[in-house]
Amino acid sequence: MNMKRFAACLLAALMVVAMAACGGNNNQQSSTPGGNAGNSTSAGNDAPAGTVTIKVGGIGPLTGDLAQYGTATEWGAQVAVDEINALNGPIRLEYDFQDDTGVAETGVAAYNSLKDWDVDVIYGTTTTAPCVAVASETFADRYFQLTPSASSPDVTAGKDNAFQMCFTDPGQGVAAANYLKDNNLGTKIGVIYNNGDAYSTGIAQAFAEKAKELGLDVVATQTFPADTTTDYTVQLNACKDAGADLIFLPIYYTPASLILAQAKQMSYAPIFFGADGMDGMLDMEGFDKSLAEGLMLMTPFNASATDSRTTTFVESYKKLSGGVLPNQFAADGYDCMYAIYEACCQIEGVGEMDHSQLCDALIALFTSGTFKVDGLTGTGMTWLESGEISKDPVVVKVENGAYINA
Repeated sequence: MNMKRFAACLLAALMVVAMAACGGNNNQQSSTPGGNAGNSTSAGNDAPAGTVTIKVGGIGPLTGDLAQYGTATEWGAQVAVDEINALNGPIRLEYDFQDDTGVAETGVAAYNSLKDWDVDVIYGTTTTAPCVAVASETFADRYFQLTPSASSPDVTAGKDNAFQMCFTDPGQGVAAANYLKDNNLGTKIGVIYNNGDAYSTGIAQAFAEKAKELGLDVVATQTFPADTTTDYTVQLNACKDAGADLIFLPIYYTPASLILAQAKQMSYAPIFFGADGMDGMLDMEGFDKSLAEGLMLMTPFNASATDSRTTTFVESYKKLSGGVLPNQFAADGYDCMYAIYEACCQIEGVGEMDHSQLCDALIALFTSGTFKVDGLTGTGMTWLESGEISKDPVVVKVENGAYINA
């Protein structure tokens, strides 16, 4: 291994905590709110001689119903790219993010556009359905792929090249059941989930199995068919009639916000406990934050944390996004870029590799057990051979319109 290159990369990674992010390179073009969806880039034309440029292609929904998730992962990664390139270290990232509208077919088309761009590594996709489709393509073509937030095991199943920064769906279900048991939350538990969504169903099924094993009293299990559902009174009444004093909601924040509002209208006030898809609710336009008072959810990231890396990231992200507070999708995106960067710093001869050789080298490093990443969403993060990440979840509670660690 070229120890000078490794030492320089390691020093650069340590320096970033103390550096202000966003806009460190005058030749970079950062994606901005309301910009050209599907074509955000960061280039490094002023890189020092001998610098290796890694082209990272991102994919996620920038338009459509799931745009808030794709935009968060795009911007979170952009903050990291800006920080990394401002270091002027031996590795530089060039970044292009394509819009997949949350649809599998569009995701594959976006991937093909990135191949035409001569991409080295695939970042994404943001949501599960397109990620499963794209991962099949990257596996066949031998591109390394790291998704910030596509959490289904189907993303990585049978594909040695696909890795996740987020928790898996079953992992969240098991973690939720363990947390409720360990902290004696809820004597009678209700569950409401979207049976038309792989994310929601995967968490709910794993939760049900673990809850039974632990002896938790699940008194009502209710479903709805899509996130476009607007009336949840039937599901809430079923939980209320069964005496549920805690409701587990492994769903995204849009339907969850309606459930909270309708529960208040019914004068029904159980503890609501959610998964990471509920992160971002507090920043929904027009949402009454008082409805979420007491809400608990699992998330790997708390934007209210006071450590220097989090506060720097939050400040940079808000500048980039026009004042939007970053959620865990953004933080996972940020951590993805640092994982790619730090891994490339440790690979001997990375500048001479084609994408297939780089894929093999990254797989070997990520599954080595010795490659560890300290990021916003975890410390000492490692990966299994299955592509699943190993890190501890954080449970937060909403108090006075903000997250606090529970």
